[in-house]
Amino acid sequence: MKTSNTKHVSADEAGMGRRQFLKVSGTASAGMSLGFFVPGRAQAADTPQLNVWIEIEPNDTVVIRYARAEMGQGSMTSAPMMIAEELEADWKKVRVEYATAHENLRTKRAYGDMASVGSRTIRHSQEYMRKAGATAREMLITAAAQKWNVPASECKAALNKVTHTASKRSFTYGQLAADAAKLEAPKTVQLKDPKNWTIIGKSIPRVDIPDIVVGKRRYGIDTQLPGMLHAAVAACPVFNGTVKSMDASKVENRRGIVKILNLGGFVAVVADNWWRAKEALREVSVEWDVGEHGTLSSAAIMNHFKAGMSQPELAVARNDGNTLEALSKAAKVVEAEYFTPYLAHATMEPMVCTAWLQGDKLEVWSSTQNPEATLAVSAATAGVPPANVKVHPVQLGGGLGRKSPQDFTRQAVMIAKAMPGKPVKMLWSREEEIQHGLYRPASLMRFKAGLDANGKVDALHIRVSAPSILATLLKLPLPKGIDGQAVACFNDHPYAIPNTLVDYAQRNTNVPVGFWRTVGHSQNPFGRECFIDECAQAAGKDPVAFRLDMLPNNETSKRDRAILEAVTKAAGWGSQLPAGVFRGVAETEGYGSWTACVCEVSVNARNEVKIHRVVIGIDPGYAVNPDNIVAQFQGSVVHGLTAIFWGENTIKEGRVEQSNFHDYRMMRLNEMPKVEVVIAPTGGFWGGVGEPAQAPLAPALANAISAAMGKRIRSLPLKNHGLTLKA
Repeated sequence: MKTSNTKHVSADEAGMGRRQFLKVSGTASAGMSLGFFVPGRAQAADTPQLNVWIEIEPNDTVVIRYARAEMGQGSMTSAPMMIAEELEADWKKVRVEYATAHENLRTKRAYGDMASVGSRTIRHSQEYMRKAGATAREMLITAAAQKWNVPASECKAALNKVTHTASKRSFTYGQLAADAAKLEAPKTVQLKDPKNWTIIGKSIPRVDIPDIVVGKRRYGIDTQLPGMLHAAVAACPVFNGTVKSMDASKVENRRGIVKILNLGGFVAVVADNWWRAKEALREVSVEWDVGEHGTLSSAAIMNHFKAGMSQPELAVARNDGNTLEALSKAAKVVEAEYFTPYLAHATMEPMVCTAWLQGDKLEVWSSTQNPEATLAVSAATAGVPPANVKVHPVQLGGGLGRKSPQDFTRQAVMIAKAMPGKPVKMLWSREEEIQHGLYRPASLMRFKAGLDANGKVDALHIRVSAPSILATLLKLPLPKGIDGQAVACFNDHPYAIPNTLVDYAQRNTNVPVGFWRTVGHSQNPFGRECFIDECAQAAGKDPVAFRLDMLPNNETSKRDRAILEAVTKAAGWGSQLPAGVFRGVAETEGYGSWTACVCEVSVNARNEVKIHRVVIGIDPGYAVNPDNIVAQFQGSVVHGLTAIFWGENTIKEGRVEQSNFHDYRMMRLNEMPKVEVVIAPTGGFWGGVGEPAQAPLAPALANAISAAMGKRIRSLPLKNHGLTLKA
């Protein structure tokens, strides 16, 4: 990977509100433990054993609990940084440990939401985590003041010590912990002014990196238990199909094979090692009942989407002014149709889960983004009380949204239930992972804009025809028929267009869809921001100036304007480029943050795209760990470019055609372009980073390529346009 440059723009620090803090309680004999409650969990208050967030050992080590999943996003470092900041901890003496879902259940969810999804680890929990640190700090100060018989106001905490400012006497946190734990927690605490932060905003190395480098970090796939068996699985190649019949006579007496299971929706081979299980599974003869979906094809799905475009009544996501009338009176009308395909997650570590059922007790080791859901599904599948289930936290070898749904957990527990008393590790093959995923929905998007005589967009109609994740995966009713992810960044676009109509045709198929990193913002900005470029071209205006002119002067849009200006300035927008090199730009918002991107590319006569530079930036409000943000954006460029150039799952005879990395291509190291990350926090809010990081990449790149080729790119992947990536 080529060197990346980071530009860190100073923040305009601002105050922040607080929710009411519920009681902190804890007991310890040799140290200090603190537990506190998420607002709305008052029924758990006063439980004496709730020692959940902070423990201080006599040797002055501060143990901070991390209550989410770590899958490479780095929040196992960033989240504890916020607690340590308010605690006035010495980061060199901090140790981070996982919290567990079973402890969260026992304490009536003292940790709150444990799911690592939607870029919400920081933005949804920053307040109560900082309050946990501040509460511990005040209790330590009070304990020291009582020892010295002085007012607490004369004492100050810093770097794991409380000092009496007048006498310069001090105690370490380890010396104060036992006494502090006996105190009643303060009902309110004062959070630090951002200008006084000493940890938040600093680039701190991730706590998990040293163990990853030396191979000590254990992922779900690394789980090893005494007497453990291994399972390979195969589901029906056509989604929702079931086993009609099975013949395992060729392998049932083979060395190492323990059991062959027909579990209705899938077949499993259990063996003494996974390779034997996988190879035996290939020779199990299965006749599948594919139902009515065995003839489904990508062409049929496209026809299904196109039919949605002409439905007589569509769900309306946004309706400002009178768009249809304004379009009929426009001086110029611009129309275009965009398409993005189904995408598999293709995480480095396939689906894996180890389950061990012993009587009515169940233990699970799962690479899961949602430990609470894992516990609930495991208990229901095994038929045991949730209190009898332990979910052991492990590192994930990538998640990207795929490891939040629990289909693979259910499979593993079903197998363990058939093998009582034995731990069984179920691991999907790469083929199983790509052909039985929960795919990013394909989407057909139609745009129509009306420009006035001055080239300004006066009317915009966006129509979306796509499956609904909420209706099919989560089985939720759609408010007014709208799936928010299907219309994301359309119904909340920031541009001052007085007449805007956004409508949605829900077009579900039996292809299962799920949350793919950045979800609706992984595809909709491609359509929106490329179409904005088309409008700018029709108006004869510079794409950046065109966007800035459409952004209103209000509190929200000032952030769109600020990040667009910061990134284009860093990219030198408007400056002279070498012959044959072209720029493209995009700006968008999502998950509480604002992002923008500029790509510089050239395209040669062989249709090889050379990406000379990617300048991509974010305003997340507060940048907790800038170095981690840079890493997130670099990873997002890799993930994004992979999808943009090659990502596509096609359907033939009801089956996903792609099966492994030979036909579901990944980006290679020598293809990585130069990436410059602009971090431009304006303060006053807490936005996400992992999800919005790649939102502006596809449109910026497509706009640059379209400029270079003189031909508009309106669908992905780029391989379908005969384009390849030049290393």
